[in-house]
Amino acid sequence: MSERIDDSPAGQPAARLSRRALLKFAGASLTLLVSPVGYAASTSLLAVRVWPAPDYTRVTLEAGRELRYKYLTLQNPERLVIDLEGVELNSVLESLPSKVLESDPYIGLVRAGQNRPGVVRVVLELKAEINPQVFTLQPVGDYGHRLVLDLYPARPVDPLLALIEKSSPMEAASGSDGTEGSGEAPRTVATDESPAPRRRPPQANRIYTVALDPGHGGEDPGAIGRRGSYEKNVTLSIARRLKRKIDADPGMRAVLTRDGDYFVPLYQRVSRARRVQADLFVSIHADAFVRPEARGSSVFVLSERGATSSAARWLAQKENDADLIGGVNLAKQEGHLARTLLDLSQTATINDSLKLGRAVLGELGGINTLHKAEVEQANFAVLKAPDIPSVLVETAFISNPEEERRLNDNAYQDKMADAILRGIKRYFEENPGVTRTRVARLD
Repeated sequence: MSERIDDSPAGQPAARLSRRALLKFAGASLTLLVSPVGYAASTSLLAVRVWPAPDYTRVTLEAGRELRYKYLTLQNPERLVIDLEGVELNSVLESLPSKVLESDPYIGLVRAGQNRPGVVRVVLELKAEINPQVFTLQPVGDYGHRLVLDLYPARPVDPLLALIEKSSPMEAASGSDGTEGSGEAPRTVATDESPAPRRRPPQANRIYTVALDPGHGGEDPGAIGRRGSYEKNVTLSIARRLKRKIDADPGMRAVLTRDGDYFVPLYQRVSRARRVQADLFVSIHADAFVRPEARGSSVFVLSERGATSSAARWLAQKENDADLIGGVNLAKQEGHLARTLLDLSQTATINDSLKLGRAVLGELGGINTLHKAEVEQANFAVLKAPDIPSVLVETAFISNPEEERRLNDNAYQDKMADAILRGIKRYFEENPGVTRTRVARLD
């Protein structure tokens, strides 16, 4: 006879999560994790956030000191149960259920309450079987200690298969329903949501696939302008506009690495582009500098030998730190980080990246001042696909008050998207026989 485990926040003594009871629980798929010994005094949560995305939903609990916790998954129905030890049940934690959208692909309902003295229980009722990743993050930037719950589907969707199964190139390029995640950051960019025009039947022998990478997202806001503009919102709005323009061309289609306000680790951005066999990768940013007078557009590509300037080196380090801000489960990607993406094909790919970068930079100069007249190079992690020409476009400095205002203007965003598109087309026109260098899958 198995012991009963009650997953309700206000469970009776029988609900205590003894190891013996957990191991005897029939029909439950469970994982047990005990955090390091922490503090005896109660801890108040400072913030709770929920970031739904097509690939996974992230729940973040932030506190002034490291959270101690245990968790398990239960089936029939699917649930994720988290016991927070030494945590005070305050209004911040009680607000968590209200942050879950009805459209969330993985969470149906959240309950939080006092389970027993010194323990608060949070129960996530799930819409499907999940593969949770639960981990803590040390304070960084404006964040304190964070407990992160990443809810991945047990059977993830293959993006290449989804692309193939779409009924038309236009539909294939969409990749998602275009809905946005729920973020706490205020929306500072007006997004043109008009439907994309119908594509004509393709006339070309092949359709080029362009991976568009809106920088930052979710927990990682990117740079923040003087007027409160978030880089993650600007980049997503420009990328969506550019995607619609690419999709309107019968010879091209675009795929977004993110299509909402959620965090995507740098290596996953590269991986997603490779999995859909993209011909080009364009990462879109709107960075900041310590001096507000810095201005202009720039284009960067990967360097094998070091940065072409100290500013390029500084920017690459800043962009590579996005994983620290957004929050990456390092335990799950040590194998990936241990491998280098550079191989014999990288030199040829970088040469093609430089050609693409010069084509895009030349078009950007027609709508904005250029910060540097030449394509710069540095060790950007997001540009390390060994077989895809890749560029990082700094559209403007969001830290410059004038450029921040322009970056929030719909007409200017359209001009920026048009300029990048002209650069992409020029690259294909000047390199008509371009094909991807095929290498073994590293991801």
